[in-house]
This record gives sequence, structure tokens and C-alpha cells, in this order.
Amino acid sequence: MVSFTPTDEQQLLLDTIRRYAVNDMRGAAHEADEASEPAHDVVRTGWQLGLIPSAIPEELGGFGEMSALTGVLAAEELAFGDLATAMHVLTPALFAYPLVLFGTAEQRENWLPLFLEERFVPATAALLEPGIFFDPYDLSTQASSADGQICLNGAKAYVPLAENARVMLVYARNVETGSVDAYIVEKGTDGVQIEKREQMMGLRALPTYRVHFNNVVVDASARLGGAVGSDFTVLLNRSHVALAALAVGVARASYEYARDYAKQRVQFGKPIAQNQSIAFMLAEAAIEIDAARLLVWEAAWKLDQGEDAAREAYLAKQYADQMVLKVADAGVQVLGGYGFIREYPVERWLRNGRGFPTFTGMAMV
Repeated sequence: MVSFTPTDEQQLLLDTIRRYAVNDMRGAAHEADEASEPAHDVVRTGWQLGLIPSAIPEELGGFGEMSALTGVLAAEELAFGDLATAMHVLTPALFAYPLVLFGTAEQRENWLPLFLEERFVPATAALLEPGIFFDPYDLSTQASSADGQICLNGAKAYVPLAENARVMLVYARNVETGSVDAYIVEKGTDGVQIEKREQMMGLRALPTYRVHFNNVVVDASARLGGAVGSDFTVLLNRSHVALAALAVGVARASYEYARDYAKQRVQFGKPIAQNQSIAFMLAEAAIEIDAARLLVWEAAWKLDQGEDAAREAYLAKQYADQMVLKVADAGVQVLGGYGFIREYPVERWLRNGRGFPTFTGMAMV
């Protein structure tokens, strides 16, 4: 029987993240967005919550186990605080989690200890590619092998923390097999060109970059999973579910802010929440959030059971992509003219929410 009641450990984690989201992330979000600069002290505090180490099994040096359901519960709470900070804190998981799932013993031994340290370690992954149409199963970035080495060529976009990343996981199409594989590329490797930071409509406090790979040569052992390789579909499913959970958090933030505002804002002698148009809009937003959350939980549960969750993960992300934009736009409408003023957070949630359809591969549980 499927049950989504949090365990005692999960509830303790959620309570801790919720306090962090409200007390730390919320207060710094506006200034970080205006300055287009991460709130480094808030990121540091978020890292010290130990979300990534708690997802690394004890036999690999961590102190927990990988659970997609726990991951989506945490992701929603983090995004409720601030999406840019949430994705900053979670970006190292883009590298660490695939190693937990598919890494060779050597890859795990070499790299996972980095994520058990108290200091935040910038590590990332590069999946998205520039262009109008993007198909994660038909990447333009190519990997060719010869004489025990791999040569990477292509370009990636929206690579978070790329400039300072100590290591990144680069997804490319294997020209010999046609499969999508991932390759470990260390900072300073010849042929890796990181362009200046991208200027985006949303996520302004999360540094992202376009990265070019020009005849980048790595050892064959840098392939995730070694000769066996990895299951890209599983990794993509986990990304879909993570992004959907983050979208639920952003939508919930906008909805709750608009709801509370509508209860306090008095016009013509009564709170505007009593106006039918406002009440219906808020009610529909609440329904959409709950529906998306249940889709996310179902997909995460199937991932934890080791079942094929491709359908559920895809549907959860597609629904959440539309839901968050609808709910965030409703939040702006409820505030009226104030909703268009940058001092009020609803306009930031709308800008951030608009980007979810393009965030493929930028989060993972």
C-alpha cells in the first residue's frame, strides 16, 4: 500500500528545512535577486543541513540512504524559501547522486568524500544544450573513444556554478553506441571553455554559464559507471521529479503569500478574499498545488521501489511546469498593482516559475 506519511526522520528533516527556508532563505532572497549574487552565508547554512551526505549510504561514507521521496519533500521546502538558493544548495547533487547510483568503486572512492565535508563544494553537471529544440536523448555533444581515451565536443547551456566547479558531469552522445553517457571532467581540463555568466529572467541569484567542450580528452575511466556505463533514463527521471517538487514549492510560496494578503487587504469594507473572483482563483490554485504534489510523490515512490517511473516522472514535470506558472500568475493578480512591484516577492516567483520548462537536468533527487 502506498503511504506518503513522513517517517519520524523525514518529519524532523522537514521541520529543520522549513525553519531554514522561512528564517534564512526568505529574508535574503530579494536582495540576492536584485544583486544577482548568491547569499553565500545562507548557502553555507543550507549546505550544513547535510542533505547530500544524508542521501549517501553509510557504506559509501555517508550517513543515510538515497530516497527520492525524502528528496522531493526537502526540495519543496527549499523552493518555498527561495528557488535560486535551493538550486544552489542542491547543485552538487547533480554530480554526487549519479555516482551513488552508477559510479564505479574507484569513482565513488575518489569523489564522494568531497560531499561529506562541512564546506560547500561546488560541483555540477552539464546536460542542457543551446538551441530552440532540445531532446535529452538526442544530444549534439558527442563523445568518441580511441586508445583508452574519450574525446568530448559540443556546447552546454544553463550549467550552474560552472565557473567555480571543481568537477562536472558532462552528458554526451556516444558516437559508437548512440547512447547517452556521462563523463567526469575536472576543473582545468584542456579544451573546456566557460563563457561569461548568463543573464536570465529568473534565478538571478544562481550563477549559470554556457560551456564549450573543444576536443576535451579524458581517460576512459572517466565514463560514469566505467565499461558498464549508466542508465540515463533513471537519471533523467530523477531530474524530472526534483524539478517538479521545486515547482510545487515555488507555487506554494506564491499561493500562501497571496492568500494571506487577500485576507488582510480590505476594499469596500471587506477583505478582498471574500470577493468571489479572488476566492475562486485561490481555491483553484490550492487544488493545482495539491494535484501536482501527489503526482510528484507517486513518481518519487516508484523510483524508491526500483520500478519504471518514466511515465510518472514525465507527467509530474509536465503538470508542474504548467501549474507553477498558473499559480504564480494568480499570485500577481491577487496583489493587483503591488504584484508588479519588485519589492513584493510574487513577481520574483512568477519569473522563476516561468523558467521550469527549460530547467531540464538542473536538479536531481
